[in-house]
Amino acid sequence: MKQVDELDQLNRKSFIVSNPFPERVLQFGEGNFLRAFVDWQFDKMNKQAEWNTGVVIVQPQAGGMVEKLSEQDGLYTVILEGMKDGQAVKEHTVVECVTRGLNPYSSDWSEYEALSQKPELRFVVSNTTEAGIAYVPEDRLEDRPQNSFPGKLAALLYKRFQFFGGDQSKGLVIIPCELIDRNGDALKEIVLKYADQWKLGAEFTSWLEEANTFCNSLVDRIVPGYPKDRITEIQAELGYRDSLVVVGEQYHLWVIEGPQWLKEELPAHLAGLNVLIVDDMAPYRTRKVRILNGAHTALTPVAYLYGLDTVGQAVEHDVVGAFIQSLIREEVIPTLDSPAAELNVYADDVIERFHNPYVSHYVMSIALNSISKFKTRNLPSLLQYVEQHKALPVKTVFSLASLFVFYRGKRDGEPIALADEAEVLTAFGELWSGYGGTLAGAKQLTAQILGKQTWWGQDLNQIAGLAEQTAQHVYEITSRGMKETLDSLSGNSVPRA
Repeated sequence: MKQVDELDQLNRKSFIVSNPFPERVLQFGEGNFLRAFVDWQFDKMNKQAEWNTGVVIVQPQAGGMVEKLSEQDGLYTVILEGMKDGQAVKEHTVVECVTRGLNPYSSDWSEYEALSQKPELRFVVSNTTEAGIAYVPEDRLEDRPQNSFPGKLAALLYKRFQFFGGDQSKGLVIIPCELIDRNGDALKEIVLKYADQWKLGAEFTSWLEEANTFCNSLVDRIVPGYPKDRITEIQAELGYRDSLVVVGEQYHLWVIEGPQWLKEELPAHLAGLNVLIVDDMAPYRTRKVRILNGAHTALTPVAYLYGLDTVGQAVEHDVVGAFIQSLIREEVIPTLDSPAAELNVYADDVIERFHNPYVSHYVMSIALNSISKFKTRNLPSLLQYVEQHKALPVKTVFSLASLFVFYRGKRDGEPIALADEAEVLTAFGELWSGYGGTLAGAKQLTAQILGKQTWWGQDLNQIAGLAEQTAQHVYEITSRGMKETLDSLSGNSVPRA
């Protein structure tokens, strides 16, 4: 077997691939997620649906990876590891749809600007981080390039409008993938703001509105990224050197809120991809936040205080795994408006993903800013459950109490590396320092936390029974320990003498 340094570098000379496709997609961002999610799907559409589309990638910031991408002629390997139809599956593919990478901060500026003149250009996709869709008032039309991503896009669209004389057929379909709510609407608003600030005229504004389609989108795939700890082993298995290997899970979902004619232009269904073109993506976002993200946040303090360190260990544990399943099926799904069968299928996918044997997803990596996460992800389910059932969701309340104990900052006498806003950590530190280990002390501590309206958006003490039930759990966990308390809650404990 050849040593890794003797292997050929992946490029279009060493690897037999299809001829470069016409550049119909402009992509802002060269990071791991876009390459393992969007470009992987475009590659499958080329290979299985004869989409015949190339992707030109633009580096959105001065520091980036397009030079490395160019060294490999746009080729790289995606390795998918995870559960597929109940089985652990590992597979790889060489993505061939990327034609080239451009850095507008270097000598590539003229090539970037020339993209506006390509008649075949049809799509724009992006992932410039959550902070990327931002208005930078200092951006000017004359800048080369503009500092912000929306500024770059606005300038390019204006060049296209000018070159094609406002031709309505030369508008673009723009699908941002940044993890902010209604990302397409946010991007469009800023582009229109630049059009007004730069005084580009009413005709251009009308062309922006009428000829271009800004879509909101929701993306879902865990992408750990470059496998630096095992790259030597992977490259030996592949039989070539690849500096851009990217690892992702098997599961993928792309929900695009857009017109139905988009299905014909984006033939994902012909390639067997989990891409949904919908009129309203809100239900899909809600189910992801409440079920997937909510389960993560609910299990984190429970599993960690129980002595489990990863999501996989948590869902595979008899007691903790059953706790999470019950929380999702009995307390979250009933509060959602989508059909129960559809929600249960999604929940099955979520649990299967949590079981991924290839990924060690540490619960402490989920614990960052858990108070604000609980407010966004879990509190709406709790409130809706109370409204529907006139009763408290037992597992969700227990998770909330566990979160309070988690912020005590100790597990079996060892410190927990808490990470949250300074105000939150200071408040918990002061409250726990005065806790005397009594039920009365637990009630006082719980009431003060639930009453922090700046954290929760309301005084949670007003919810009937919540303070009492949460305090009881806090007292039990701190006096008996998480294991005995949860086992008792789940009916698995041996009664104490």
